[in-house]
Amino acid sequence: MSAKKEPSILQGFKAFLMRGNVVDLAVAVVIGAAFTNIVNSVVKGLINPLVGAIGTQSLDHYSSCLKDPCVVNADGSVKSGVPILWGTVIGATLTFVITAAVVYFLMVLPMSKYLARQEARKKAREGTHEVIEVTELEVLKEIRDALVAQRGSGHDER
Repeated sequence: MSAKKEPSILQGFKAFLMRGNVVDLAVAVVIGAAFTNIVNSVVKGLINPLVGAIGTQSLDHYSSCLKDPCVVNADGSVKSGVPILWGTVIGATLTFVITAAVVYFLMVLPMSKYLARQEARKKAREGTHEVIEVTELEVLKEIRDALVAQRGSGHDER
């Protein structure tokens, strides 16, 4: 009877860390953090000035008051009243939509087109390979049939 040795906790942890999906996830987080800076720069440097040319660059000042008198300090804390800061919500929503559009049009769409082209090339290569295989198979069948026909005709002459 051979007893199976249980892997140590450290060996199990090492195996967990070395799994491909954990490493891929770590890489994705690092790349995502770096990409966040690019997206934020595009939004702050290009999109917000364009939106600011149409209206205002900061929607944070737009609010309504439920209970007067509404006084909000410069740091955003409420001094008195019940203000509804709907400008902040619209600003955050607009930033989200703009960020999502930048990510989609600059990353997702080009990458999906690239992957579709790669898949089409792969299928074209596989299709060519398949045609070659079918042709080779047909040639081999013809050779087999010719050999069978030769054997058949050779037996009749004896």
